[in-house]
Amino acid sequence: MSSSVQRLEATGCALRAALASQDWAAIGELDLQCRQAVDEAMVEPARDEEVLRARMQELLDLYRDLVTLCQREQQRVAHELVQLNQSQQGAKVYQLFG
Repeated sequence: MSSSVQRLEATGCALRAALASQDWAAIGELDLQCRQAVDEAMVEPARDEEVLRARMQELLDLYRDLVTLCQREQQRVAHELVQLNQSQQGAKVYQLFG
């Protein structure tokens, strides 16, 4: 297996671990590293197309999971913000009549 494909696999594994622990800072850093690893793997002259295709499919599946989790997290945070806003509005009403 070529070094760029190995790097792609290692970065994907690290990204999967960061996703499991919801370490958003690490996910941002690893996303950049994954992009660089993909670029390197695509321009490597001596590459095993079948192995590369398998790693790219794994990475695609991982990113699909990442997008799904990000959408859920966004919905959760939006719900919290709505609740916070409603609480603040309720507190203002109490202040007016309190």
